[in-house]
Amino acid sequence: MEKKMITVTSPLLPDLGEFNEYLQKIWDSKWITNNGQFHRELEQALADYLKVPYVSLFTNGTLPLITALQALHITGEVITTPYSFVATTHALWWNGIKPVFVDIDQATGNLDPNKIEAAITPRTTAIMPVHVYGKPCDVAAIQEIADQYGLKVIYDAAHAFGVEVNGKSILEAGDLSTLSFHATKVYNTIEGGAMIMHDETTKKRIDYLKNFGFANETTVVGPGINSKMDEIRSAYGLINLRQVDKAIEARHQVAVKYREALRNVDGITFFDDMPGVRHNYSYFPIFVEAKKYGMTRDELYFKMKDQGVLGRRYFYPLISEFSTYRGLESAAPSNLPNAHKMADSVICLPMHHALREEDVKSVINCIINK
Repeated sequence: MEKKMITVTSPLLPDLGEFNEYLQKIWDSKWITNNGQFHRELEQALADYLKVPYVSLFTNGTLPLITALQALHITGEVITTPYSFVATTHALWWNGIKPVFVDIDQATGNLDPNKIEAAITPRTTAIMPVHVYGKPCDVAAIQEIADQYGLKVIYDAAHAFGVEVNGKSILEAGDLSTLSFHATKVYNTIEGGAMIMHDETTKKRIDYLKNFGFANETTVVGPGINSKMDEIRSAYGLINLRQVDKAIEARHQVAVKYREALRNVDGITFFDDMPGVRHNYSYFPIFVEAKKYGMTRDELYFKMKDQGVLGRRYFYPLISEFSTYRGLESAAPSNLPNAHKMADSVICLPMHHALREEDVKSVINCIINK
């Protein structure tokens, strides 16, 4: 009998019976896409839950990044992080924009505001930071630099669903923020995403751009794209939204257990909760210092896999190491020492709402028992 693997993530699924009731309504209406009832309901429900003024739904998490750059007419160069999922930088490339990599703060994994100013050139038009693992960037410091140099700020908040700082949504920072609702995320619509904006005019423009640029039946106001979310995934999302808080609390309890068990393991470090922050516990990365731990990160990673524990080296390699980007001057390893150190030492442990107590113990024992 094949051994059951402990997966690094597991999708939050709606109750099938309730989902079927929604599907029946969609079948009865025969309205399956193009801003239907459930699409409109989910946009409003998400705006309320996330404490933001406007939400525009997308069919995945990459297209809102691409569209945000279009909407703000970003050109030239954009300062961003090498420590992220490739979609962050791909969105720039697809818009003909040159990514300029800046090193990260090793205390958070986020773009280091102290390194941004030195990377600004006359061609710089924006900053695109990432709230890595859902940990909030230093948005005040980043905004101060942006204001000083007249730059736009677009946050890739793919990991930051529901994250708040002192009761205020992190999604309100910058000019625009984008979310991913991919199946691996805390909150998912199977595939999906969203853009958060601050005013009705911008919301209207984004809604045009995600529907080919159509303002009405006969008027196209810009070179839009087709990135609308359909009714089926909108219905799925409405049901999932009602259970996401319970799922986040289950993740929180897993994080508490990991921290209690691993805090005194020599050579293993991790992030603690940040003061005043409502975290969503989307990931639990640990960092392996080989000399102290007695095993390299990769040795531990493959040992875990052999014992049925699927971790993830997330993010490894750095985006700056991929063939498309490694030729950029800013991609030089000497420019990104903190990012390389983190990428070479990270393992994200299994973290999701469906982990059983024995699963968590198995993960911990795998790390403790060398």
